[in-house]
Amino acid sequence: MSTTELVWFKSSYSGTQGDDCVEVAVTEQTVRVRDSKDATRPRFDISHEGWSRFVGFVTQD
Repeated sequence: MSTTELVWFKSSYSGTQGDDCVEVAVTEQTVRVRDSKDATRPRFDISHEGWSRFVGFVTQD
């Protein structure tokens, strides 16, 4: 699957001014993360388990 075929979702925690934007695309193998301000920059891939742990950590009260 190429990057253009991926369905990217903007983080609900991203700023409304477009300056703090993170997008994710979920595949069977990984979760892909990129900076939506410059989608040409390299993205990084993380396992589903790693993504779940990250989201759990950052959403703690």
